[in-house]
Amino acid sequence: MKLKAFFLLSALLISISDPGRASSQQPTPAQQGIALLQNSLAAQTGSIVISDITLTGTVRSIAGSDDEAGTATLKALASNAVRLEFDLPSGQHTEVRDLSGSSPSGTWAGPDRRSHSIAYHNLLSEPIWFAPVLAVAQALSGTGYVVTYVGHETIGSEDVEHVTVCQQPSAPSNDAPFVEHLTQVDIYVDSSTLLPAALKFNIHPDRDAGLDIPVEVRYSDYRTVSTAHVPFHVQRYLNNGLVLDLQFQTVTLN
Repeated sequence: MKLKAFFLLSALLISISDPGRASSQQPTPAQQGIALLQNSLAAQTGSIVISDITLTGTVRSIAGSDDEAGTATLKALASNAVRLEFDLPSGQHTEVRDLSGSSPSGTWAGPDRRSHSIAYHNLLSEPIWFAPVLAVAQALSGTGYVVTYVGHETIGSEDVEHVTVCQQPSAPSNDAPFVEHLTQVDIYVDSSTLLPAALKFNIHPDRDAGLDIPVEVRYSDYRTVSTAHVPFHVQRYLNNGLVLDLQFQTVTLN
């Protein structure tokens, strides 16, 4: 795996290491980004195609002074539909999103079981944040996604390759830059294993799509399920503060 990563990164960075090469031979940031995500997807899936995933385990939920521990079930389809269920001492919390059709929809409910709609602009951020294999596969689907390689960086002590993904409107529009901003996801792939190390995007207040609230998701404890590599430890940060800490016990594919 490390040898494959070495050759990939050598190709990605050739324009820096060998400035004498003709500019026509230098891969573009888009080509670099797509190649990196394709190799990352191969490293995650092994020899199978993943159409859906179900993860169950424990969750620690932190919201202000409320710090609870309970159980979690998270489900996702490759078609961009998800269902989250958290059973906590305060009650059950659920979230459902479906971005598979032309009209994205989503709702959430707390212990009172009352359903609340998720604001449209928050449906445009990454729905499958807990399953990076499906997030990367979606970015490579080619349906309006723009992929760009940003460069080599570090997250903590981990060397990573930074790629951005966003969506462009199907028709030219003055709102195109705003749509690209709302849909942007930053993917950080481990330089050695090519497995996703982190994912970043923004959410927004229901009534203010222009105010960014940063979300960061970190992946660790990768284990083999069939031939796929899946992170069994997922942490979600909001404004740099930990809000969800998920440790999965079972992962079911397809």
